[in-house]
Amino acid sequence: MSQTSSGSPKEEIAMRYLFTSIICGLCLYGLLLDTPPSAVAHHSYVLSVQQLRAGLVKASSTSAKGFVLVDVRSPEEHAAGMIPGTDLNIDFREMKARHRELGAKLEDHIVVYCQSGHRSNIAAETLADLGYTHVYNVVGSMNAWTEAGFPVSPGR
Repeated sequence: MSQTSSGSPKEEIAMRYLFTSIICGLCLYGLLLDTPPSAVAHHSYVLSVQQLRAGLVKASSTSAKGFVLVDVRSPEEHAAGMIPGTDLNIDFREMKARHRELGAKLEDHIVVYCQSGHRSNIAAETLADLGYTHVYNVVGSMNAWTEAGFPVSPGR
């Protein structure tokens, strides 16, 4: 997958700044709420569906969003519908063997989601264990996405 964008360098910098700001805000929000340790991944980060949606809407195109969005559910679940802008579907159990398909460098931003957030947490930790430094698990994942009323695209 190519990480080139059609936007200007200023737009790309602005998107990276926005994404980083969202992540920092979520981390601070979690600290303020005294989020229990079990709700936060060990060395990956968490992202709300609202923050993910804001990042997707703000991007001038899906290739300019500044992160790789991965559905880690089964192919059958993926076929039933996905978050618009999803780049890949890699079952969480296959992440270690297939992570190179992401086409991402170790420092690239990778966002993973599943149905509830449990499997994507496992996938996020797997990627972090492999050396990826900016991995984000979407809290509540597809359940939270649909409960928020956000659109779902047909799976591939």
